[in-house]
Amino acid sequence: MAYLMHKTMIKRTCRQLAFTTCALLLTAGVAQAQSLDVTNARLSLLPGNTPGAGYFELHNTGDEGVTLVGAESPAFESVEMHISSEHNGMAHMHAFESLDIGPDERIEFAPKGQHLMFMRRVAPLNEGDEVEVVLTFSDEQRLPVTFNVVSPASL
Repeated sequence: MAYLMHKTMIKRTCRQLAFTTCALLLTAGVAQAQSLDVTNARLSLLPGNTPGAGYFELHNTGDEGVTLVGAESPAFESVEMHISSEHNGMAHMHAFESLDIGPDERIEFAPKGQHLMFMRRVAPLNEGDEVEVVLTFSDEQRLPVTFNVVSPASL
């Protein structure tokens, strides 16, 4: 009987320790994510199943730099970071892997510049819908952001 009570206490202690550890880890992640502020998140979609473009402003309010390394959304098969540029009168667009954001730096993802490309919609979307996107960072931070679906004409 004493053995069973001892075994039960050990299991309860392990569960409490695991819960406390998870709570601390989640709290640490939230504190880090709070140093990043996203505003004006919008997703421009053309008719049909053409790719969409995501625009937003990202402000690193923290004391340390961060590196944006990607994004994902359950509404699309893939999300890529792209940049548009013009050379010799020709528009070009290419993917990039990461973007450093220094302390108190603001980065704008905007038309004719850096933007997210949303590829292969999973389900139909309409103007006015909201799309959940998670921005990912090199330090494993994950920042959920709600993008509003807008008409390309509104940009």
